[in-house]
Amino acid sequence: MRIHAAAAATVLSLAATGQAQLATFEPSFPSPWATGGPGWDEAYAKAQEFVGNLTLLEKVNLTTGTGNQADLCTGNTGSIPRLGFRHLCLQDGPVGVRYTDLNSVFLAGISSAATWSRSLLRRRGEAIGKEFAGKGIDVHLGPVVGPLGRDPAGGRNFEAFGPDPYLSGVAVAETVIGAQSAGVVASVKHYVLNEQEHFRGSISSNLDDKTMHEVYLWPFADAVRAGVGSVMCSYNKINNTYGCENSYVLNKLLKNELGFQGFVVSDWGAQHSNAASANAGLDMTMPGEGDYGSEYGSFWGGALTYAMLGQEIAQWRLDDMAIRIMAAFYKAGRDTNQIDINYSSWTLETEGYRYWAAEMGNTTVNQHVDVQADHGALIREMGAKATVLLKNVGKALPLAKPVSIAVIGEDAQDNPDGANGCVDRICNNGTLAMGWGSATAEYPYLIAPATALQERAEADGTAFTNVKGNFDLDAARAAASEAEVAIVFANANSGEGYTTLDGNFGDRNNLTLWKGGDELIQAVAEANPNTVVVIHSVGPVLIDHIKTNPNVSAIVWAGLPGQESGNALADVLYGAVNPRARTPFTWGKAAADWGVMTLVNSTEPTPQQDFAEGVFLDYRYFDREELEPSFEFGFGLSYADFEYANLAVALQEADASYAPAEGVTPPAQMYGFQDMDPANAVAPEGFQMIPKFIYPYIHNASYPDPAEIDWAAHNRSSQPVLPAGGPSGGNPELYKVWYIVTVDITNSGEVAGTEIPQLYISHGGPTEPKVVLRGFDEVDLEPGETKTVAFNVTYRDLSNWDAEAQDWRLTEYPKTVYVGASSRDLRLQQELVLPS
Repeated sequence: MRIHAAAAATVLSLAATGQAQLATFEPSFPSPWATGGPGWDEAYAKAQEFVGNLTLLEKVNLTTGTGNQADLCTGNTGSIPRLGFRHLCLQDGPVGVRYTDLNSVFLAGISSAATWSRSLLRRRGEAIGKEFAGKGIDVHLGPVVGPLGRDPAGGRNFEAFGPDPYLSGVAVAETVIGAQSAGVVASVKHYVLNEQEHFRGSISSNLDDKTMHEVYLWPFADAVRAGVGSVMCSYNKINNTYGCENSYVLNKLLKNELGFQGFVVSDWGAQHSNAASANAGLDMTMPGEGDYGSEYGSFWGGALTYAMLGQEIAQWRLDDMAIRIMAAFYKAGRDTNQIDINYSSWTLETEGYRYWAAEMGNTTVNQHVDVQADHGALIREMGAKATVLLKNVGKALPLAKPVSIAVIGEDAQDNPDGANGCVDRICNNGTLAMGWGSATAEYPYLIAPATALQERAEADGTAFTNVKGNFDLDAARAAASEAEVAIVFANANSGEGYTTLDGNFGDRNNLTLWKGGDELIQAVAEANPNTVVVIHSVGPVLIDHIKTNPNVSAIVWAGLPGQESGNALADVLYGAVNPRARTPFTWGKAAADWGVMTLVNSTEPTPQQDFAEGVFLDYRYFDREELEPSFEFGFGLSYADFEYANLAVALQEADASYAPAEGVTPPAQMYGFQDMDPANAVAPEGFQMIPKFIYPYIHNASYPDPAEIDWAAHNRSSQPVLPAGGPSGGNPELYKVWYIVTVDITNSGEVAGTEIPQLYISHGGPTEPKVVLRGFDEVDLEPGETKTVAFNVTYRDLSNWDAEAQDWRLTEYPKTVYVGASSRDLRLQQELVLPS
């Protein structure tokens, strides 16, 4: 492996972790106050009017969770009874409504990304949003672009859309637009650099400013530009400051540079301070508990009220917190779409405690509202269109009424304990259709592959054999040897690091198949020269030995397809759907090929993880190190064939230029009267508190001791606009189209199909990636048909982050555009002539 001076310099500049010097970012104060802007103005007018009528205690109530299991939802704020305002309900998760019944289970994020389809991603987001709204939920805790997927073994990678920032950015934007169009607030997470589960509550993820902007911040910028109402800050530290009190990432990057207008909510238990987190940009804490053993049992609630009375936090900052929360509420239309919460997260029984932690308020807590609509059809469609055909020798697929098939492997079967037989899916029994952890939901049903394939075999008159286990290799060989086609299944799982499964603490211990999958595939292939391998996995596994096995005629990655798993797979295997998916990550030949390792051993209170690879993630690293993957990023086969021709590049303005943002913000505003009399901040006489419930009241009417005021955090005067800054996504100049690139795509095959042309750009610099993805499309073509595809190339696509200028700049190096079928199948290219 070649050693790069630039990478070495990055490590030295980040941290000398064995010495006293640790990686840091410069603090950034004051916390930017939101002002609305495109798509937000109407919501802000409503929010300002509403917050202007609130008391200090009511503002605090909006910002603080009432406690774990304190009320019906996963997360619950306080309410404002005086104004008839119900508490806000926040609920997991990315694939469906967690902890309820009669909901759908959608594809995981990583499988959704494999569709490379803007329209399907938006439809999925909208369907998820409708189900959340139908349960009375205000804030959908999703989608996910953190972790991005730096480490292929990362436990929660499957929740997100893959390690390429451009693909993830498109996917998160479409999901946000879809979900919020259905009338719920989306909360994109986990911001930022929560790239592994080991030590997630203490690790410091250390990186440079260029890598932050060009890789990890990129998809969050797209979410902000799409109008996302909430961002969830992460457990980990970033350059040695916790994510939920990191003024650089919250104040400077998110709220100032990206112009985020919504609210920042903590991950559950990720808050570590009172005034420090508020001044650093946190707007809402969940689930509310914290600072255990303290007077209030929370960093906020009564403790926040006390801090306000002591002037540790400026009134305008609390007002801004409340306005951001309410603006997101109004922007999603919750004021007109909100219905009563009709479920409990803590029981599926019809009757139960409303206040579960306190064991009080026995009532009807579950109305068992069916929110599934026709979403099963969408899940099946997406599942098929997310299934990646990696190998297909001699047109082994699609199947055409074979005389006999053998389905082999536990991963094809039903879970013997039922689809929901394991809490939070913390098991690997039967077919794998989602990972484990908080990003789960209860299946209404799960169609196992064996079920769907048997149904098709019976309809075709095909003899069907089913071997349900992985470890009786003799039975597997016998069944395979007697079948015309042997279809063997294997999987690899991962999840959230609050528990261990088969020795894997969230993150995978290795990149091999689970439960003897490799040995099972080898045994089947030895017995049948027409073996089809199906893999359900959370990410890449090492399969080069399978790829090169001459008896393996086809390999299919079916990902994590959700409830319609078997039907979606059968649609592809039998040709009802022509495969069109592309892998959203690279498949390496060895674990070392990605150039990163999970940090699993450390005795330090704050383990240090330097992102020394910089911008070289996934295919970018493979390209730099000249490593041949098993399957490259963006790869996927079809039953059709496609040809590319006539690449053309049109500069939109001969004198196009980029203008850095400038000017100043208006000063911070304050809304309503803040009563500073502590006597009015205690609970009313005779008020009956619910046990374990977090309230905004202080415990006594004495004034706090005078606090040392942080004047930088209290400064409410006009602030300079950052060069890259601007409302909802950053400087609008970044998104101006500089070039339109066109290419003709022809279906030269015998069947109709969909091609996914991909546009890559070389920025030309000696320390830059060979190419980076900057566009893609989906093109439906009949045999012999040709269509012209157009890609917009923006200034943002062409530029690199200049850490010294703190802005996006075009470098002096030549820029080249490539169009092709994958990151390594670049069929056409042309150098871009930059404006004079």
